[in-house]
Formats: sequence, structure tokens, C-alpha cells
Amino acid sequence: MTLTPSSTLRNHWWWRPGWSVGRRFYTWHLTWGGQDDVHRLAAEYRDALAPYAGELTLIPDRWLHLTMQGIGFVGEVAERDVRAVVDAASERLAAVPAFDVRVGPHVLAPEAVLLPVQPGGSVDAVRGAVRGAIGDVLGKVPESATGFRPHVSVAYSASDGPAAPVEGALAAREFSPARARVSSAELIVIHRDNEMYEWETFATVPLG
Repeated sequence: MTLTPSSTLRNHWWWRPGWSVGRRFYTWHLTWGGQDDVHRLAAEYRDALAPYAGELTLIPDRWLHLTMQGIGFVGEVAERDVRAVVDAASERLAAVPAFDVRVGPHVLAPEAVLLPVQPGGSVDAVRGAVRGAIGDVLGKVPESATGFRPHVSVAYSASDGPAAPVEGALAAREFSPARARVSSAELIVIHRDNEMYEWETFATVPLG
């Protein structure tokens, strides 16, 4: 699976179906707390893109994430079921060994500057375990099993326009991919009230 570069940018912060100010969503992510090399690389991108801070939303270290698998909106999924998913995921993820990943180099997509994460198969194994846990509890799994492209976004487009200026700013710099260790998956409660993905952690589940 590949991420395709874009020649134009479009505003990422339009409201997707079901979303609005105040809504919260249960979802599984990989997060990057304590991953200094990922933070180093993200800071380099923020520096390179600083002249476009009005047109891009630059992501601080705290909110860097790899989106994996949603469960559903708070209030539409019972919390007892969410806790049961965590228990089921704990059993499944115990069989998935911790692994190392490479983050980057970037791809300029229509709505974000993305850093692909490799090896994708290792992240797929985590997502597969989580999807299995959701199916165990809820009987069906939201979101498609296919088309998943693991990545970390370091900036989101906050307006519509040509990609060339941002592409030029990125081409003028050299970025060394980051290395990171993935040893857990996080179930979080996320919102986007402030044109930023922000969350509280519901559960952290270690890998085997």
C-alpha cells in the first residue's frame, strides 16, 4: 500500500458525518510519548513548515498519533462494552511481540503532511488484534479492514490551496527518518473541538 502525493491542499477540518463540537469518540491509536526520535523529527518538520503556520496546523509532540481503529461515539457504545473490548484486546495483543518501526520520510497528501510508518505489517498485526477484539464483543467491526496505511501526521492543511509552496519548503530540507519502539496500543477518547486531535487515554494495553 502506498500514500500518493498531492499537488493541491484542502482544509482537513471540515466536519465529517457524525462529528460536531463536543462529541467524543472511542478509538485505538499508537501514540508516541517518550519516543524522543519521533519528537526530534516532528520538531524538524514544524520548523520547516513554520512560515505556513496560518495555512497548516502543526502538530505538537503531545498529539502525535497513528490512527488505527475506531469503535464508536461516546454515548452510542456502552462503556461496559468498551471495557470488554479492552479485556479482549489484552488477550490478543499479548500474542503480538513489541517491534521497532521507521517513521518517514514524508508524503504531502491533500489534507496533511504524512510520515509513513514501516514495517506496515507489524502495525497491521496490532490493528488485526484490535479488530478481532471488537468483533469478539460487538459482533461487528466498524471501518474497513482494507486500505489501512499506517502513518503519523505532522501537519494538517487548514485551508484550500496549491501544495507547491509547502512542497518547496519540505524539498529545501533534509529529514532523517525516526526510529521508534512500539510496545503498547492505546484506547483513547478523542475529540477535534479545537482544530486539533486531542484525547484522554482510556486504556493502555501492552504488546507481548
